Amino acid sequence: MADIDEARDLGLEMLRTAGIEVGGDRPRDIAVHDDRFWARVLSDRELGLGESYQEGWWDANQLDEFIAEVQTLDLQSLIRPRPALTLRILKARARNRQTVRRARRNARAHYDIGNDLYERMLDKRMIYSCGYWHRAADLDEAQEHKLELICRKLHLEPGMRLLDIGCGWGGFARHAAAEHGARVTGVTPAHEQARLARQICAGLPVDIRECDYRDVGGRFDRIVSIGMMEHVGPRNLKTFFRRCNDLLAADGMMLHHTIGSLVSKNHTDPWFDKYIFPGGVVPSLAQISSVTEKDWVIEDVHNFGPYYDRTLMAWHRNVTAAWDDLPAYDERFRRTWDYYLLSSAGSFRARALQLWQIVFTRSRRRSHVYHRPTP
Repeated sequence: MADIDEARDLGLEMLRTAGIEVGGDRPRDIAVHDDRFWARVLSDRELGLGESYQEGWWDANQLDEFIAEVQTLDLQSLIRPRPALTLRILKARARNRQTVRRARRNARAHYDIGNDLYERMLDKRMIYSCGYWHRAADLDEAQEHKLELICRKLHLEPGMRLLDIGCGWGGFARHAAAEHGARVTGVTPAHEQARLARQICAGLPVDIRECDYRDVGGRFDRIVSIGMMEHVGPRNLKTFFRRCNDLLAADGMMLHHTIGSLVSKNHTDPWFDKYIFPGGVVPSLAQISSVTEKDWVIEDVHNFGPYYDRTLMAWHRNVTAAWDDLPAYDERFRRTWDYYLLSSAGSFRARALQLWQIVFTRSRRRSHVYHRPTP
């Protein structure tokens, strides 16, 4: 590994090509507090950048703007990963990180860290996915509009049986039942989510089950997943859609709302894999279409990825404002959470990540024209 001076010189040269200054006063500029930062990033790329931030070795005037600049210019591609990092990626490709047992453990590692955190971070319905900001004035409206848009895209009618895969804290299930008269089954492998979702949906025709989507039985008129496909994993996408095929009525319709990648991958950013979403991989359109061909018609693909930037920044403002009311979380957690939210916002701002809502119907159906509802 290069010594400290050599690593610093290489790092500074890379930042100069991106127009980023150390000690500058522009939003994208950074401050380095520990010179070990340079060698750490050159050694471990994205993992080293995130971990050194957690340790307080560097800061940015606006972390979201710094990451957006790095992503726009693809600076990470200039750093060759060391053997240990390459081995980590190869292991991720070789193993199924989303078996039923691992999926349960992965979900609980993120979603069961504390309902108090999510109650303060999210909107009043606790919707943990991208809002729809078209004509929305704030986060509450953006999430309400998103839930309603999904129901309209699904042509949801009273009495329909709806399966919500990865139902979170029950916000969409409650909306679909209360506003559209649907009979909803929501599933999540996260214990704390299921417990609170049952309270939120009390008194409505909503059945919240603490289980994996592979363990669900029954027949449904509509299927929805909102921010869940990222947790399926590329090795399980075919299984996921086969299970949907088993569960959906012959004339049914389904919608999957997912973060999307511009390239097909079998692994994810190692920092996010280690600290935020273990086992998660963001799918590409090619990966989705390749496992759905023959059985499914893709009726509609709606990309509103830039709205995730606004959503994440709203979440970050909420957490920052409520931090003094969250004594169970230490300073390292705060920096970890800041890095998660702000670096994600930067990635969406740079269009390195997308957000798709994809509507499916079964193939080999007689003439049927799908109409996307107007915003």
